Amino acid sequence: MTAPMPVIPPGPPGDRPPAPLPKRAPEAPRPSKALAPLRETGRLFALAGTVCRETFRRPFQVREFIEQFWFVASVTILPAALVSIPFGAVIALQVGSLTQQLGAQSFTGGASVLAVIQQASPIIVALLVSGAAGSAICADLGSRKIREELDAMEVMGVSPVQRLVVPRVLATMLVAVLLNGLVSVVGTLGGYFFNVIMQDGTPGAYLSSFSALAQLPDLYVSEIKALIFGFIAGIVAAYRGLNPRGGPKGVGDAVNQSVVITFMLLFFVNMVLTAIYLQIVPAKGS
Repeated sequence: MTAPMPVIPPGPPGDRPPAPLPKRAPEAPRPSKALAPLRETGRLFALAGTVCRETFRRPFQVREFIEQFWFVASVTILPAALVSIPFGAVIALQVGSLTQQLGAQSFTGGASVLAVIQQASPIIVALLVSGAAGSAICADLGSRKIREELDAMEVMGVSPVQRLVVPRVLATMLVAVLLNGLVSVVGTLGGYFFNVIMQDGTPGAYLSSFSALAQLPDLYVSEIKALIFGFIAGIVAAYRGLNPRGGPKGVGDAVNQSVVITFMLLFFVNMVLTAIYLQIVPAKGS
C-alpha cells in the first residue's frame, strides 16, 4: 500500500506566494500618421463606390433629389452667369492680343471659344458648385452627424448614404451638366462682344474661325468634365460632412477642407481629362 501524502498546514497569510498577475492583451499597433492621407483617400474612394452602388437601390429618394436639385440650382445659376462674362471677356481679350501680335487675328473667335467651352466653363461650374452647394451639403451632413441623427438612422436600419448622400450627389451632377451649357453660351457671347466691340474684330471672322476650329466632341468633353466635376464635388462634400472632428468647430473645419480638397482634385482631374482628350480626338482639319 502506498503511504498517504503528508498534508502541509497552511501558513500565515504573509508567507503565501503572491498570485500571478493576469496577462495583458497585446496593444494594437497605433496607425502611422504618415499613412493618414492614404487612409483618407481609401475611405473617400470607398464612399464613392458605395454611392454608385446605392444609386440603383430602391426606393429612390425622389423628393429629396428634387429638393436638393432646386437648392443647388438656386444658389449657383446667377453667380455662374455673372462669373462667365468676365471669364469669356478676359480670354477673348488675351487671345485677341496674342493673335494680333502673330498676325492671325482671324482665328481669335475659334481660339477663345474653344478655351471657354473646353476649359473655362467646366472649371467655373465646378468651383461654384463646390463653393456654394458643396459647402452647404457638408455643413448639413456634419450637423446631422454631431447631433447623432445619422447614428439613429443606422440603428433604425436606414442607410444614410442611400437616404441622404445619393440624392445630393446626383443633384450636384445634374446641375453641373446644365450649368455648363449656360456658362458656355454666356461666356461665348461675352467673348464675342468684347472681341468685336473692344478689339475692332469682325463678326464674320469670329464666327468663321469658330466653325473652322470647333467640333462637336469639344462640347461632349465639356459636358463629361462637368459631370465628373459635379460628382467629385458632391462626394468630397459628403465625405467631409460624414466625418467631422471636434464637434461644431469640426464641422466648420470640414467645410473648409471639403472646398480646398475639391479644388485640388478638380484641377488635377481636368489636366488628366484634357490630356486624354487631346490624344484620342484629333484636331479639326488635321
